[in-house]
Amino acid sequence: MSGNKSVVYHGTRDLRVETVPYPKLEHDGRKLEHAVILKVVSTNICGSDQHIYRGRFVVPQGHVLGHEITGEVVEKGSDVEMIDIGDLVSVPFNVACGRCRNCKEARSDVCENDLVNPDADLGAFGFDLKGWSGGQAEYVLVPYADYMLMKFRDKAQAMEKIRDLTLISDILPTGFHGCVSAGVKPGSHVYIAGAGPVGRCAAAGARLLGAACVIVGDQNPERLKLLSDAGFETIDLRNTAPLRDQIEQILGSPEVDCGVDAVGFEAHGLGDEADTELPHGALNSLFDVVRAGGAIGVPGIYVGSDPDPVDADAGAGRLRLDWGKMWTKSIRLMTGMAPVTNYNRHLTEAILWDRMPYLSKALSIEVITLDQAPDGYAKFDQGSPSKFVIDPHGLLAS
Repeated sequence: MSGNKSVVYHGTRDLRVETVPYPKLEHDGRKLEHAVILKVVSTNICGSDQHIYRGRFVVPQGHVLGHEITGEVVEKGSDVEMIDIGDLVSVPFNVACGRCRNCKEARSDVCENDLVNPDADLGAFGFDLKGWSGGQAEYVLVPYADYMLMKFRDKAQAMEKIRDLTLISDILPTGFHGCVSAGVKPGSHVYIAGAGPVGRCAAAGARLLGAACVIVGDQNPERLKLLSDAGFETIDLRNTAPLRDQIEQILGSPEVDCGVDAVGFEAHGLGDEADTELPHGALNSLFDVVRAGGAIGVPGIYVGSDPDPVDADAGAGRLRLDWGKMWTKSIRLMTGMAPVTNYNRHLTEAILWDRMPYLSKALSIEVITLDQAPDGYAKFDQGSPSKFVIDPHGLLAS
């Protein structure tokens, strides 16, 4: 094939759908016999993509975006043994080798193979992390296929639930990882900061883990309504009442057992500061409401370099945290990207066996074409409650 229609980054809030070269089984001048090429079945717009779109995470102009990918194998290298042409697969957003110490210890989120990324111990599609091209395209290259890819056993069954299963590549495992990191278990009271797609997936994950009460805080009433309609407790963070008081109105206690930061470094303040960006805002609110001896999972993104920071410290990734409060309360904190391969198979089974019937309602999935992707980014940026799923070949629509 001669071309590959893709969502291409040209600068802050400047995305264009263009035809780029069709992928080859090679990367950075190396032949990749362990790789496959996928025909993309679904690829989603993620909150992490919004950091790029808003100019808060740098990628080079001309780079193809997107890291949430489900696809059909159309070509494979000679070293790929467990995956066949025609297989429908989910792609973890972490690019990971499966061979280094961290991968072998189930930490694909921090793959330390320099061939994945020589600059840091992590890799991902669609970011400026060793140039792995993104999946918001018709076709995409996926390396280390035998390790990376999760094959759906029954292709027809998977396509029947593809609107939910498309979430398996990132946001559902990411939200679930936040809950696992926070120690959510049956009977837990959980507070989740942020009602974006990851926050809503964290709420769904907390319910799957057996939490007794799941409370989600956000400033977007449309997103909060999705959660309320799906049976979750919600708090509008524009309210000037202290967060502890609002939690006490729900629980009878101002503190929760566990917390999840699903916001990250573009967080805002509470109440009168709701319109003010405070990179430390979500974390400090969690330090305040998680009980002594509790735990917080932090799947929300924090960066070491912000091109458009609120101040110099934030620009270098230094936050003004209530560390003394957290330390005194002996709160455990787990940060970083989710190792998707640890969770995707189990979450797939939960979806296929109808253990998460509330998922679609909470996510409000909206399927769009590749040509509509720039408009989807703009709507997401403006606060749309939808989770935009791109359908490059019209397979979901059909």
